Amino acid sequence: MESESESGAAADTPPLETLSFHGDEEIIEVVELDPGPPDPADDLAQEMEDVDFEEEEEEEGNEEGWVVEPQEGVVGSMEGPDDSEVTFALHSASVFCVSLDPKTNTLAVTGGEDDKAFVWRLSDGELLFECAGHKDSVTCAGFSHDSTLVATGDMSGLLKVWQVDTKEEVWSFEAGDLEWMEWHPRAPVLLAGTADGNTWMWKIPNGDCKTFQGPNCPATCGRVLPDGKRAVVGYEDGTIRIWDLKQGSPIHVLKGTEGHQGPLTCVATNQDGSLILTGSVDCQAKLVSATTGKVVGVFRPETVASQPSLGEGEESESNSVESLGFCSVTPLAAVGYLDGTLAIYDLATQTLRHQCQHQSGIVQLLWEAGTAVVYTCSLDGVVRLWDARTGRLLTDYRGHTAEILDFALSKDASLVVTTSGDHKAKVFCVQRPDR
Repeated sequence: MESESESGAAADTPPLETLSFHGDEEIIEVVELDPGPPDPADDLAQEMEDVDFEEEEEEEGNEEGWVVEPQEGVVGSMEGPDDSEVTFALHSASVFCVSLDPKTNTLAVTGGEDDKAFVWRLSDGELLFECAGHKDSVTCAGFSHDSTLVATGDMSGLLKVWQVDTKEEVWSFEAGDLEWMEWHPRAPVLLAGTADGNTWMWKIPNGDCKTFQGPNCPATCGRVLPDGKRAVVGYEDGTIRIWDLKQGSPIHVLKGTEGHQGPLTCVATNQDGSLILTGSVDCQAKLVSATTGKVVGVFRPETVASQPSLGEGEESESNSVESLGFCSVTPLAAVGYLDGTLAIYDLATQTLRHQCQHQSGIVQLLWEAGTAVVYTCSLDGVVRLWDARTGRLLTDYRGHTAEILDFALSKDASLVVTTSGDHKAKVFCVQRPDR
């Protein structure tokens, strides 16, 4: 498995010289989701049988773990005004993760250190149901591509899937210690990476399973490419693998100088899947061609590069790449660092465009679809909106009394949903004068 192997997926992709930042996205069905005319035969689709799901029904819960009109002057270590519209307060410990349902953007699922996960409504914070049965911190949660299913995963490796409209558990599995979890972008297929180096892929709800065996170290991050046929996975030993999901074999393996010199922390792909961006505790972000598996750019902000040379352990603790992503409308990429630096890079020239400094470490960043606005959340409990073209801070949103640990953005960028160490999830309404 360690050696490179060629596949049809790689051979059919255009050469690097023809890659476009604005290219048309090729949609390749992995599983036929409705009984329309059959697409041309695809090997992965033949392996994964068709599944039909009922339409989601709007059901109301009756538990009130929310505050619609928060009071000004929050008590806590970060006192100040609360800009949020809704506060979800049913968690009793730090809230680690949040995801919005992709179909309607009306529901959220959150998971926390209290071993609990909840599905709740964004408009008023009303609970729909609890995803019960976890016995460790819930660190991963997300809805399937059509919002019919919701998956939750805890640190011990227990994964559970519920059908949203019936609120019933339809599948569960115990894997190794969980590192990451992600739904396939167009099929009821769930992927996860575990501490033993494996990447798992299940068809839900029947549980048909494939495993992709990596090195003997944790698979720390992963992402399914937009074509639905490949996935990129990063590992603790600094290696990167691009997997063929049908064949179960690696198309490309990046290691040594091509890989990272420390554990990977995050990975992202551009809109058409031609480029991959990887981040690591080695403070580097690497731009990789998904076609050739070659590194075509390495980014490292000047402030990081000019730091005194430290030992490997010290450097890992002092700074790392925490989050990154591609702009969908212009060839820009954003990289967020633990030291509070947001770096905006021009991909065409591979130069640093802007450095936007935060008072504390960046936890995550997200690009707004269709614009050059990037959102960041940080350890100071604040969400910030930046204009990537100018490097200017547009606005910020406050209300948490502890660090923000995760956040999600609605498709129309009207809502930001955050989770925090203050045991709360909050919904902020985004208002911008420039739109």
